[in-house]
Amino acid sequence: MVRRLTHLGAAGQARMVDVAGKAITLREAVAECAVRMGSNTLRGILEGTHRKGDVLAVARVAGIQAAKRTPELIPLCHPLALSAVEIDLEPDAAAGCVRVRATCRLKGRTGVEMEALTAAAVAALTLYDMCKGVDRGMVIGELRLLEKKGGRSGHWRAVPQTGDGP
Repeated sequence: MVRRLTHLGAAGQARMVDVAGKAITLREAVAECAVRMGSNTLRGILEGTHRKGDVLAVARVAGIQAAKRTPELIPLCHPLALSAVEIDLEPDAAAGCVRVRATCRLKGRTGVEMEALTAAAVAALTLYDMCKGVDRGMVIGELRLLEKKGGRSGHWRAVPQTGDGP
């Protein structure tokens, strides 16, 4: 008998999905978002003159920590032994933003999409926190899953966005 993977128990109550019967495979997920900000704020980041120091380094560490702590933040997420977490922060002066990209990997029974999304979001929130003293008008947006690999559903890639998104 094949059990359906669901967060609902037999009586309709919330539960953690039982992934014990799933195959162990290499899994990877990539998520992104953007932090839009004023030109002076972005210039301070680019030139390394922001009064709080290297805000990109702090945001990178925050994103990594967030990926590792996702099950504490998102109900019913499985605690995972991540093998790699990468946070890329790319200032884009033409678009007036810092693009945040998080990649999470592991060899396991369940995917790492939530870890990648959480890492990107927390890295962006950290950038906001570090820069809000000079730019409260920053906007965090466009958080989305870009790609996932591994598991029963295989490889999935988001459709490229048109316009000025990340």
